[in-house]
Amino acid sequence: CCISNCKNAPDGDQIARRIPMSKNVLELPLDVAATRPILEHIANKWTVLILSVLCKQPARFNDLKRRLDGITHKALSEALKRLERNGLVSRKVLPTQPVGVEYAITDLGCSLREPFAALYNWSLANGPALDSAQRAYDTSRRQGSDDEN
Repeated sequence: CCISNCKNAPDGDQIARRIPMSKNVLELPLDVAATRPILEHIANKWTVLILSVLCKQPARFNDLKRRLDGITHKALSEALKRLERNGLVSRKVLPTQPVGVEYAITDLGCSLREPFAALYNWSLANGPALDSAQRAYDTSRRQGSDDEN
């Protein structure tokens, strides 16, 4: 995951000094009102992937679209605008004909390196367990509906 190679990302000590929270335990009670709007911006379906691509090097729109298999033009455009608005991505107009635009990850975007790497690694390690749980759930649901008939 190239998020782990982010050039400008703060190291773990810098992050720990900014975030007064234990590393393995969420503080209770959860402050949902404070965190929900932030998590809605960073925990959506394309943010991790877009920032992972940009972490390695800046990219133009069409390059991002090619590298993010399955993303639509509209979804990428909206995601990039949202990321720029939130300070996670910068947008630079290039003096080319036709005019080009290049997107790059910001220092704030790079600060997501550790949590994104943890989520990425968790998904690789636990993907098979999720698949197994889903199959077991689906099987039990089908059997339950058969029993009702």
